[in-house]
Amino acid sequence: MFVDFSLLYFFIPIFFIISITPGLCMTLALTMGITIGLKNTMKMMVGELLGVLLVASSAVISGSTIINSYPIGFIIFKYVGGLYLVYIGYNMIKSKGSLSINLDGSHKFHISFFKLASQGFITAIANPKGWAFFIAMVPAFINYKNPIVPQMTSLIIIIVIIEFLSLMIYALGGQVLGTILKKQNNIKLINSIAGIMMIGVGVWLALS
Repeated sequence: MFVDFSLLYFFIPIFFIISITPGLCMTLALTMGITIGLKNTMKMMVGELLGVLLVASSAVISGSTIINSYPIGFIIFKYVGGLYLVYIGYNMIKSKGSLSINLDGSHKFHISFFKLASQGFITAIANPKGWAFFIAMVPAFINYKNPIVPQMTSLIIIIVIIEFLSLMIYALGGQVLGTILKKQNNIKLINSIAGIMMIGVGVWLALS
């Protein structure tokens, strides 16, 4: 048997609990769900899931080697990504930028797929906690007596599916919250809440 299903059955609930716990990517999904809605947030999810796929694959194969070989580059990338998110959050608080809602309640969501996907991708791969989890935990769910590739493939597929479901939950929750606030004409409040959360994600990313 190429895949040890007993380990997979144990891995699924553990990773779901870890994935659904509020973190950088989930907070980003919630924030975008509030202002740009589920459909547009899914563009960010594409980049985030590609980032998770890259991190999971790299971490299992040689994650610690990558981080140890380029520590300064990793830190710079993390800070640049964090500062960019802080900048976006500041503009949202001021009701400026493509992610905010116009004060009359209209939208200006002409943001490109690439821009949103890039934000998700950067947040995923610059998150050191993600690397630490995959380096420390994933190997524990691999039976080295069996072929490695089928097991890694199965784990990565499960990781991406669970991460997608968790992101959808947060983005949908954000959209519902945004809709409720819009009905109460709290446009500035929506932008402020989303902006503060975005700044929080940026600071979290830079300092983590």
